[in-house]
Amino acid sequence: MIMKETKVSSIGERALISRLSEIFNAPEGEEKGQEGILIGAGSDDCAVLYLKGEDCLVVTTDMLHRTTDFPAEMTPWQMGWMSAAVNLSDIAAMGAEPAGLLMAIGMPADTEIVFVEELARGIQACAGFCGTAVIGGDLDTHAELTITGTALGRVKKSKLLLRKGAKPGDLVCVTGYTGSAGAALKAIQSEKPVSEIVLKALFEPIPRIKESRQLAESGAVTSMMDTSDGLAMSLYDLSRQSKVGFRIWEDALPILQEVREFASGPEELLEFALYTGGDFELVFTVDPKRLKKVQNICNLTIIGECTEYETGIMLESPECRLTAVKQLGYQQLKAETAD
Repeated sequence: MIMKETKVSSIGERALISRLSEIFNAPEGEEKGQEGILIGAGSDDCAVLYLKGEDCLVVTTDMLHRTTDFPAEMTPWQMGWMSAAVNLSDIAAMGAEPAGLLMAIGMPADTEIVFVEELARGIQACAGFCGTAVIGGDLDTHAELTITGTALGRVKKSKLLLRKGAKPGDLVCVTGYTGSAGAALKAIQSEKPVSEIVLKALFEPIPRIKESRQLAESGAVTSMMDTSDGLAMSLYDLSRQSKVGFRIWEDALPILQEVREFASGPEELLEFALYTGGDFELVFTVDPKRLKKVQNICNLTIIGECTEYETGIMLESPECRLTAVKQLGYQQLKAETAD
């Protein structure tokens, strides 16, 4: 039992979200008498509101801070892009089409106007890239630059993709590459050179809006979410909601050759690929009978398969050795660990 005086740092972000979701536990679904709420707080990338007929509205919000979310090397334009991308990536994770973006910006009073204008240009560039626009927001003074975005999206109920729905035997796929953003952050911290391609994975992540819409239309995807908190953490979230385990094939993980060469060895390479956040890719499961419907949609890689829930999440080496994947990844609020 958690005592009232226990600090939030003792349980971490995922556990705190779970506890608060119980407090915010509005009934879900038309059949429960709460018209409008299909998916409430905590269980998915976005809340989902029922509109009319097949139409649904998906809504998400994310908060970013200058000291914890933006490396010093980022330009104001890139900070703006990132602030929009984190929200629009959640819209993509639901298979939805963006319908608008609201941005609230708190900043120190002595912030230069040119900084704010470049920030806004970055936000607008990402919104435009994703086929939407900034439709409102708020400005305020704050001790630290803090940007909170709220993204809206629309999707047909029959095309909505959730974290639950995967079944044993389904294939696990991921778009793009994994570990690039983690390698970029390590390169910055260690002052080692890497290419613009790797740096952009961290500074200018691409929300997979186009890919997600096509995947949703295919009817072959059984569950999906984004990998912004790291591939391993995303697999654990999918596992909890779908009640499946995973067997991930180590040699199938899509990692840029430059990242492979940058890593100090196999352990650090797996650290990048599994446990570092910032790769705004999609991880999803596919009915193997419908695999052909998704293979030509985008740059995707089959990285494993769904297993029974009791088997957990395992990594299979090229030598067929199995090791447990740890529940680690990026969390804004990390749980304290005992020495």
